[in-house]
Amino acid sequence: MTSQIESRAFAPGSVVVVRDEEWLVTSVTDTVDGILLNVYGLSELVRDTTATFYESLDTIEVLDPREARVIADDSPGYRRSRLWVDSTLRKSALPLSDDQPSVSTRMLADALPYQQAAVRQALSRDNLRPRILLADAVGLGKTLEIGMILSELVRRGRGDRILIVTPRHVLEQMQQEMWTRFALPFVRLDSLGIQRIRQLLPATRNPFTYYKRVIISVDTLKSERYLAHLRTQKWDAVVIDESHNLTNNKTQNNALARVLAPNTEALILASATPHNGKPESFAELVRLLEPTAVTPDGELVVEEVRRLVIRRHRQSPEVKSVVGADWAERMPPQHVLVEPSLEEQAIAVELDGVWLHPTGSVPNSGSNSALFPWTLAKAFLSSPAALADTVTERLSKVRGARTDAHREREALERLASLAASARETRAGKFAALAKHLREIGVGKNSPMRAVVFAERVATLEWLVDALREEFKLPADAVEILHGGLTDDEQMGVIEKFKLESSNLRILVTGDVASEGVNLHKQCHHLVHYDIPWSLIRIEQRNGRIDRYGQRHRPQITTLLLDPVGTEFSGDIKVLTRLLEKEEEARLALGDSSAIMGQYDVAREEDIVRKVLAGKAQLDEVVPDVDDALAHDPVQAFLASLTAVPQNAPEAVPVAEAGSGLFASDVDFLREALEEAFITPGSSAEAGGVEWRDFGNQSVVELAPPADLRQRLEVLPQSYLAQRRVVSKFVLATSVTKAQQVLTAALSEGSTWPDAHYLGPLHPVLDWAADRALSALDRNRVFVVCGDVEAPRVLLQGTLTNRRGQTVTSVHVAVEFPTSSEGFHSERTYATARDMLADAGVETGAVNAGGLANADGLTRFIAPSIDAVSSWMLTTLGAAMDATDERVDAWANRVARWKDDANALIQTRYIRERRGTVDREKELLEQLRPDKRALVTPLLVVVPRGGEN
Repeated sequence: MTSQIESRAFAPGSVVVVRDEEWLVTSVTDTVDGILLNVYGLSELVRDTTATFYESLDTIEVLDPREARVIADDSPGYRRSRLWVDSTLRKSALPLSDDQPSVSTRMLADALPYQQAAVRQALSRDNLRPRILLADAVGLGKTLEIGMILSELVRRGRGDRILIVTPRHVLEQMQQEMWTRFALPFVRLDSLGIQRIRQLLPATRNPFTYYKRVIISVDTLKSERYLAHLRTQKWDAVVIDESHNLTNNKTQNNALARVLAPNTEALILASATPHNGKPESFAELVRLLEPTAVTPDGELVVEEVRRLVIRRHRQSPEVKSVVGADWAERMPPQHVLVEPSLEEQAIAVELDGVWLHPTGSVPNSGSNSALFPWTLAKAFLSSPAALADTVTERLSKVRGARTDAHREREALERLASLAASARETRAGKFAALAKHLREIGVGKNSPMRAVVFAERVATLEWLVDALREEFKLPADAVEILHGGLTDDEQMGVIEKFKLESSNLRILVTGDVASEGVNLHKQCHHLVHYDIPWSLIRIEQRNGRIDRYGQRHRPQITTLLLDPVGTEFSGDIKVLTRLLEKEEEARLALGDSSAIMGQYDVAREEDIVRKVLAGKAQLDEVVPDVDDALAHDPVQAFLASLTAVPQNAPEAVPVAEAGSGLFASDVDFLREALEEAFITPGSSAEAGGVEWRDFGNQSVVELAPPADLRQRLEVLPQSYLAQRRVVSKFVLATSVTKAQQVLTAALSEGSTWPDAHYLGPLHPVLDWAADRALSALDRNRVFVVCGDVEAPRVLLQGTLTNRRGQTVTSVHVAVEFPTSSEGFHSERTYATARDMLADAGVETGAVNAGGLANADGLTRFIAPSIDAVSSWMLTTLGAAMDATDERVDAWANRVARWKDDANALIQTRYIRERRGTVDREKELLEQLRPDKRALVTPLLVVVPRGGEN
């Protein structure tokens, strides 16, 4: 600890003069090029504009708060003072030491205890940095947990620059959740977004320096062009969804992750399947979060990993006890045995006797003679169309490759003929599908919906045409989704299926929709038209409708073709048992991937194929849960994380809506708009804002002025186009109203609500706060009358780290019981709200005016700042030292890791990891407290009746 706390040169909330103009510092970043200030214009020429300045390039003068002058507030009810104080508090970051949810409990999302536990773990003081693997099972709301964590980081000044990386088909879904529920706008760089960038920016311009918050697909980002841009970027937070795709250190995905991980302070990885059966792959995920949590020789440091990973599933007690009606229990699965049509039976007999279980040799003589018959069987079990497609492809190779394949060609041509005949019929399995859809209520004049999964594109295309014809439905009522569509086309189909007003009733989809896609908004029926030969794929499919937010009991139905008189019947029993095993694993673990121990769809399919071929027994390769965990230590570790917590998390009480002097965010906005000299319903005047307050409807409507329109340009482009918010911004001011309009949007033809929820991080509130701060002249402090016995100065003190982030903060009132500034006493408060309430500064106070001697109170400012600075020196040293100790502890782990690495053969891999560890250490060193403080006088309060 240094001998004294120095005056902070730059800190959020301080006022600086650059190029003879005043600016409010909104954030401070320590970059490779020096200190970077993000500022908001205060003086007349730069008012309501934003800018960035480097300390190394500009002369930056910090206004000394000790020289602030006290002025009287002549506004009604001291409105100007209250706005200025409240805005200062809103713009002041919460300290890093605060690990309790604050703003995330006031968003448009249910604040469930198990989700709040994820937020607290990410913000834990033990972590020093927010780094976490969200490994919750399918359906628990990982996207909401991501939004909650990011919103808390933003409130703590740790979320200015954020990058979200997702699969391309969920780009818009993620963007919508971040904006509609958390008021976090992200620029979406899908194919259309990239085209827009190319029109706006020169080809050589790095897009990540132009946009602060970006959501982009992993496929786009891993290209060499973007990797080159990323290597020079520092991020406050990076989110990588479906992060199990990062574990192979020889892939582009992994190369991307290794570029991002050391260049961000916060890292959130999300995956329902974080373990692929290889301990080294799971270790790779852990290394991305914290390299020293894995020893140089690849062993996990279990206690370190335990604080980095969070894992729950639907049956976990802390989940099951709170989801209630918002996640209806799944109905028992239906396995429907289907009597084949005559044409399907003929194919089954042909496949059984000639290809799968022949008395002689199999017709094909190629290198994959043992595998190909089961390829044919799998195609047939999908549909005759898929079989025909597979046979046609094989025939083209047989004709072109071998002259001695007469027998195989004949057998394939017989199959082709049988498949062609079967695809023209509507009996058998298709008839069973049509019957089932009618039984659940799908039809021309019914709102009932269903999603039908099949593996082969040929099956999907055949089903779409057949269903449209069978149900006499228009093209837009039955649509297809598969990986061959563009990202924009995929997102368009998914969004239509979510809309109540959409005509789409039957979604026929391949397994592109089995990961990350929400299909439960209007649907609770899912049909497996074919059976994946993989527990992982079955679970992923089912999770599309069986997830949090599903209010109807999900019904999973599987159609099982059961050819009589063939060994195929036994094969169907094997697949039925596979479905039962998936259900058992779901109930016990919430994750079926552990059972077979393969953690890979293709490998699971290979094993099931061996079982069907009689080369293995199902119970041997798909063991019971306990047996599976006994042979998989990593999965056993993950399972241990789902055990009942010793102290089950309780819901954090919803934080009070106001920051200080206003009861709610809408009260703050209302008074800020009134202070713009415009009354509700009037026309805009110079510098004002045209707005209307429909209080009884919980709606505020305003016409954004130029400085607000500029800020709104970063909102989602599809939202801007549909809702035209740059000309009229409609805001819902209560959670109830916001939920109503969000639900209504789904029934009115858009997933974007027409009234956006006014959450605590809303850009409109940020704009209003900046306006209120810019209204006060340079280095001035308001004085008001309150319930005090002597003049009292209310102050906020903050200590920051080397990145300009608030490590800890205090609220202190300094009272001067005599007219002399030399004698005073201090009072400390837990929150600014407590301090203001104790001084009797409240909404509704009458401003009687008459404070003619306001300037005379200026003499109390400097001694009050000196007193608080001295108090911080003696009182907050322990908090500063605690942060230093945590950095020291991490530095010691780095040293031990390096010592262990030196004891090993210095492979290229180890040397690369050493470089990663060094970069991580540099980042952590920036989190050390720099022992410089910012003390800001918020308000001077004098006794009521002291006006003269």
